[in-house]
Amino acid sequence: MIFKRTTGEDETIVAMLAAALRRDISFGSLMPDQKLKIEQLRQRYGGSNHSMRETLRLLSAEGLVEATAQRGFRVTSATEDDLRDIIMVRGQIEKAGLELALEYGDVQWEGRVMAAHHALQKAEIAVATTPDDLTALTWDEACKTFAATLIDASGSPRLIDMQAKFFNQSRRFRLALLREGNLDFARRKARQQALLDAVLQRDTVAALQVLTEDIEAELRAEPNTA
Repeated sequence: MIFKRTTGEDETIVAMLAAALRRDISFGSLMPDQKLKIEQLRQRYGGSNHSMRETLRLLSAEGLVEATAQRGFRVTSATEDDLRDIIMVRGQIEKAGLELALEYGDVQWEGRVMAAHHALQKAEIAVATTPDDLTALTWDEACKTFAATLIDASGSPRLIDMQAKFFNQSRRFRLALLREGNLDFARRKARQQALLDAVLQRDTVAALQVLTEDIEAELRAEPNTA
């Protein structure tokens, strides 16, 4: 064999495959509890047996995929109990992270929060006006960035990693609500502005309260009042 794939190349391929599967799980192209067969996935996404297996192991560690007793893989379930647990865990992690960030965050952190909020507002307008796959993906990424930025001054890498893991697990619930028209963008805008205001005022009590409400509302049906 003339060319040998390096470890770095393997990691790049796995990262690309993981991003594609993550997206399709979030958007419902890969359904909850669906069996994931290596050969079928390779035909759809590319990669080798090894890279696809490593991808599934990575997504399993993130909680998006489960290994079955028969040594296969399937998409993690998405039941009401799953949703309830994700809301509870996200709330605990993100409140802890935000409380620390409010204590330790500097002016630069405030600037990052403001920038993330501004990008989210633009994405919200776009997806509310034209809810296609592209605007939905951009909007979902803006939601993720805003949530991550709120805690990135916490000083806890492990807490930040946990927040990212459980946020990824919650994405398909949010995108499902978007597809079903069960997001009230006017209420979302008001909550997000209230959260930003509380952060800039360093009002910890108000910030944690609005954050809790926002996590709950973005994952459960909230009929549009328009």
